[in-house]
Amino acid sequence: MDLNGLKARYFEIFNGEEEELKLFFSPGRVNLIGEHIDYNGGFVFPAAITFGIYGAVGLRSDGKVGVYSQNYAEAGVILFDLSSLERCEHESWSVYVKGVIDAFIKKGYALKQGFNVYIDSTIPKGAGGLSSSASLEMLIGQILDELNGLNIDMVSKIKLAQKAENEYVGVNCGIMDQFAIGMGKKDHAIKLNTNDLSYEYAVCDLQNYRVLIMNTNKKRELADSKYNERREECDRALACLQEKTDITYLCDLIPLEFEQTSSVLEEKKLYKRARHAVYENERVKLAIKALEQGDLLSFGELLNLSHQSLRDDYEVTGEELDVIVSLACKQDGVLGARMTGAGFGGCAIAIVHKDKLQSVQVAIAKGYKEIIGYYASFYVASIGDGTRTL
Repeated sequence: MDLNGLKARYFEIFNGEEEELKLFFSPGRVNLIGEHIDYNGGFVFPAAITFGIYGAVGLRSDGKVGVYSQNYAEAGVILFDLSSLERCEHESWSVYVKGVIDAFIKKGYALKQGFNVYIDSTIPKGAGGLSSSASLEMLIGQILDELNGLNIDMVSKIKLAQKAENEYVGVNCGIMDQFAIGMGKKDHAIKLNTNDLSYEYAVCDLQNYRVLIMNTNKKRELADSKYNERREECDRALACLQEKTDITYLCDLIPLEFEQTSSVLEEKKLYKRARHAVYENERVKLAIKALEQGDLLSFGELLNLSHQSLRDDYEVTGEELDVIVSLACKQDGVLGARMTGAGFGGCAIAIVHKDKLQSVQVAIAKGYKEIIGYYASFYVASIGDGTRTL
């Protein structure tokens, strides 16, 4: 991103004088393994990436906030007052901005004055699964902290961003996305226990392999509603299991314990949802151990098993993700592949040998176009640092 160009576009949009601007960055993220278990008390293994959202921010003399995104230029400048944060009927992307501001105010933080923010992103538009919404939430949290001298620790900002998405946006997400984005560390993934937010950084040494992001270019139209539906199903499964065992989360069970108690899950759908959560949590532990031992073959196979579980037990993949993952797994030089994110479109990842990156992309692109009818997009991910003031 050209930071001088970012500043220049701010002045074009907001007709600003030569005022002092502050610059901010918040990354996207990939989750290497551990999908749909951050709200079930499981372990996850995400990493921040170098694609992300940039913000150029200038102070206003009134109590209003002006927001503009180059990715949604057709919406123009959206203006609202800090004292009036009601959600509009047809709220656009600005719902994430208002939601974070609302969470800060309800927490008791005093926001001194308004501001303008010009936003541009290197996260490809429509690349669901890289958590652009959580990236934006963390960007706004960092902006509010910096402009108002609040000196809030990063974990507290992460919790406020999740609260905004749960209570204001209305998506009952877990905390993984915001945590990975806020706490990201260059060349490291995060082993995060979502039960108690304890975490460790793990060197992400893929040796001669790279993380290839594969964007299905399928708009995730069902993702939010199905996300909430899956979480409700997990809550129902948990309530049934609690009749036989003393657990707080589904992922408190290891696979053997689950099989010994799962007879209470008479509804097949609830059994499948719970089975995914329990076994996915186990796969995360095994994958981290494999990576620590340099066993990339086992690491890749665990990614494959993760996708199969998300397809068959959790039922959140869809044709596009299944096709692109299947094509990836057939290519020479690919150790494993899986969907990442909420599902129903968006992105998948593949672990690809660096010498095969080009040929793998060409082969997947050809096969995907033949089956789906339109092209996929590809990006090679680098693991970077978390949300920060530049």
